[in-house]
Amino acid sequence: MNDNLRYALAAARLNTTDVAAALAVDPKTVSRWLQGRIPYPRHRWAVADLLHVDEVELWPEVGAPHRVLADGIEAIYPHRWAVPQTVWRNLFGGARQEIGVLAYSALFLAEDRGILDILTDRARAGVTVRILLGDPVGEEVAARGVDEGIGAEVMAARVNNALMLYRSLRDVPGVEIRLHRTVLYNSIYRADRELLVNTHAYGTPAANAPVMHLSHTSDRGPADAYITSFERVWDTTRPLYQGSA
Repeated sequence: MNDNLRYALAAARLNTTDVAAALAVDPKTVSRWLQGRIPYPRHRWAVADLLHVDEVELWPEVGAPHRVLADGIEAIYPHRWAVPQTVWRNLFGGARQEIGVLAYSALFLAEDRGILDILTDRARAGVTVRILLGDPVGEEVAARGVDEGIGAEVMAARVNNALMLYRSLRDVPGVEIRLHRTVLYNSIYRADRELLVNTHAYGTPAANAPVMHLSHTSDRGPADAYITSFERVWDTTRPLYQGSA
């Protein structure tokens, strides 16, 4: 399944028939692209032009080899939905000591059964898993809902939905979930010394905002600021529920 292409089509308010007509191909061909098949280069370029994005955002596997942009900065993705699913799974699956999630809802992770299985597996292997979500009755969650243009009630509902889905982790030793009442300028997803930082922008849903892939290379590197931020928010909260010992 090519989620990047699916999200881009939704953002552009186009369907398979629209794309097929624009490229003069069969709608079944576009459906196969959505299912994961990689188009020929001429079709990739045409789709990218139609959606006003780079083809690598839709098909990261055809992009240039990975390279470090600067010390501690591994990659920058233009949107959260453009981060390949394998990046999320490799991030959490590679953790050996700790995993941390700081967001308002992180519903996209809670809805991913594969991610929940990875968190469960890592916790049972001795990895500390800490999840910080916004308090659904807090002013901060309401304000973020208004900022994103979806409304306070919808944002609170997203948090509650995420909490329901995370209940599968409730009795897993090593997992702790807390609620925060903090204004977040970014969402933080951490696995040991690696982080994915989803910036927040006023009026822009988090899924459409950029994501930085950082490595903690030194106490003065860019990752350190976000690790410190996570810990400070954590210290202001109390457990919602905690996996049994």
